[in-house]
Amino acid sequence: MSAPAPALTVTPEQRQVLETSTRSRVLPHRMVQRARLILMAADGIANEVIADRLSISKPKVIRWRRRFQADGVDGLEEAQGRGRRPTYGRDFVEKVVSTTLRPPPDGSTHWSTRSLAEYLGVSNATVHRVWQDMGLQPHPTRTFKYSRDPLLEEKVSDIVGLYLNPPENAIVLSVDEKSQIQALDRTQPLLPLKPHQVERRTHDYKRHGTTTLFAALDVATGEVTGACYQKHRAAEFLAFLKLLVRTYPRRHLHLIVDNASSHQTPEVEQWLNKHRRIHLHFTPTGSSWLNQV
Repeated sequence: MSAPAPALTVTPEQRQVLETSTRSRVLPHRMVQRARLILMAADGIANEVIADRLSISKPKVIRWRRRFQADGVDGLEEAQGRGRRPTYGRDFVEKVVSTTLRPPPDGSTHWSTRSLAEYLGVSNATVHRVWQDMGLQPHPTRTFKYSRDPLLEEKVSDIVGLYLNPPENAIVLSVDEKSQIQALDRTQPLLPLKPHQVERRTHDYKRHGTTTLFAALDVATGEVTGACYQKHRAAEFLAFLKLLVRTYPRRHLHLIVDNASSHQTPEVEQWLNKHRRIHLHFTPTGSSWLNQV
């Protein structure tokens, strides 16, 4: 029995190209198969096993190994004039990509597969395959915001420090408010769940006004202290602070809050001056994501 061939040497750049080829929906099947062949050979898999897994002959495996060893990724291409010509070449793919990256001429914000297919004179399935292969997703968006707080670095360091290394014998609470919560009720009582019958309820509802939820998350334990108030003012914030004082007696409390005006009124500052064990830590402007609650 002949000794197994040594693992094929593949550089990180070549591996990246080959792995992209194996996921392609545009390349011909034979090119995808050759990319898989080389990756398997690079992992030290024997030629006989590669041939069996890819349903090809062993001489074919050896031939493409030699071609790759001699010419790299370019060696996997068909010789001039050999093989089936692709329906859409590289120029077409580049045209699809470049057109997708530009706004449509009719004033729309994004192309759809159907609008771009009609514009280019191809099927929308072809456009969809190119988008998938090139990782194009015109419609999903992500928002971002830069904080312009002049004390951004100091505030971030302060809050992250509380999370990572809280003061001894102290409790860190993430505090926030959710205002304008609608109190809704169904116009008729719910019909309960029964065998072979889902729970049923009316599609319409009646309003019972709005409420504001105040919540404090204990960063160490995950416990939440909450209360609902009719309004969202400094008076309600003070009432919630007094609730936290009663909930956590004789302990220093470090509260992480945002920059709402109700948190910095003279009434709140006067109360804090009388309760020295309560410490407020303000998140930077536009960075409420720092608050875990």
